[in-house]
Amino acid sequence: MSLLSRPLATLTVALLATGCAKSPGAYQTTADVAEVASADVVADLAAADELFGARVDPAELMESLEAYERVITADPDNRHALLRLVRGWYFLGDAHTVDKQDKIDRWAKAIEYGKRCLALNEDFASRIAGGEKPKDAVVSATAEDAPCLYWTATAIGKWGKIQGIAKTLGNLPTVKAYVSKVEELDPSYFHYGPARYWGAYYSVLPSFAGQDLEQSAEYFKESLAGAPDYLGTRILRAENLAVKTQDVALFHSDIAHVLDFDIETAPELRPENVMEQAKARALLEIRDELFDRKSIEAYDASKSE
Repeated sequence: MSLLSRPLATLTVALLATGCAKSPGAYQTTADVAEVASADVVADLAAADELFGARVDPAELMESLEAYERVITADPDNRHALLRLVRGWYFLGDAHTVDKQDKIDRWAKAIEYGKRCLALNEDFASRIAGGEKPKDAVVSATAEDAPCLYWTATAIGKWGKIQGIAKTLGNLPTVKAYVSKVEELDPSYFHYGPARYWGAYYSVLPSFAGQDLEQSAEYFKESLAGAPDYLGTRILRAENLAVKTQDVALFHSDIAHVLDFDIETAPELRPENVMEQAKARALLEIRDELFDRKSIEAYDASKSE
């Protein structure tokens, strides 16, 4: 068991009892305890970061999340650990989970840590405590908050979508406000994530709620222009815009690009891109369920010609 997994009071008593290798008669101070705890935080962070790098393996990812949780037990305001917990629980639900309820639960964990991460901004936290809605309180967010905003919004979006249109629309104002703020603060964050979000947003919305397929196409192009190696953008375009427009050719073009992509050319994206290639194979298997018969026949005829 890590020192950080023990309550601080227990840790203090243990260190006082042992004297922490001090000479007889020496006593343990609060500063000494803090120094030991700080060293343990650094060790756990290093271990967690290394494991997070191997997040393509769900077991490694779970170990990293456990290590990050030990860090925030000892250091509740550790922004790096909180951000990784948001992103990690999101990725676990998105890449390594099949069961619907498990996905909901894991994305809910991401949202929980996202709220804690955003509360590190004292102005934001004060506004929420005063009764402001998150979509309004986000005005106080700074560039330092952009990563937490992005991953929290992404988790809320997936958490809502899997539960149906009512849940999606109910959380839409918050998600839109968060992504809009990220777009303002850091539009290139996570491989042009804001533009990618808007690409999906304008294609999945019901027509009565503002669906705009031309806008969707433009935003997807913008995201791809800025970050062509992030395969998730093409997967989102294939499963959302291509299906909405019944564009079988676009669907196959994006899927083929993803499957043919050499993931070793973008090592920093390897975990995400490995999972996006798995999604591509799954989408290809259900192509005939996504497109109407006439669209498929027209595409197949064009290929044979």
